[in-house]
Order: sequence, then C-alpha cells, then structure tokens
Amino acid sequence: MCLGIPGQIIEITDVNHKLATVNIGGVKRQVNIACIVDEQHPPEDCIGDWVLVHVGFAMNRINEQEAAETLELLQELVTATNNTY
Repeated sequence: MCLGIPGQIIEITDVNHKLATVNIGGVKRQVNIACIVDEQHPPEDCIGDWVLVHVGFAMNRINEQEAAETLELLQELVTATNNTY
C-alpha cells in the first residue's frame, strides 16, 4: 500500500530541477514536483498548491478540502493507534 501525505507548496527552491519546499503538518520538506508541472502549470505557479507527497515526490495536486479531510483521517489513525498500546 502506498500512502500520499498532503502538504502545501510554500516555495520553489530550484526551477531547473523542479524542487520545492512543502509544508507537511508543520514540517518543511524538499520534494520533487516534476509529476505535477507542465506548460500550463509551470513550477512558478505551484506555490500555494496542495499536493500528495510520496517518497519525496509530489504525485498530484489536490484541493484544500481534500487535504484537510485526509489530514484529519490520518490524525484519527494516529490517535487510534496510540490508544491501542
């Protein structure tokens, strides 16, 4: 099973290598955004986008509501897991 974690792109750090800083629950990570950019949506236009991040890659864009719902579900999972130990 693969799990994509929602994060918001806050900075483009390297346009040529398509690298960006993503805020994932308060943790800032550098990720590759090559999978979500094209001629209609270049790296410079990605700031503020919500994305699903998997193994250092932004796999696709999602809307803010989807991101919030996913983060809430992940938090519920963490809480439930912590309560079983």
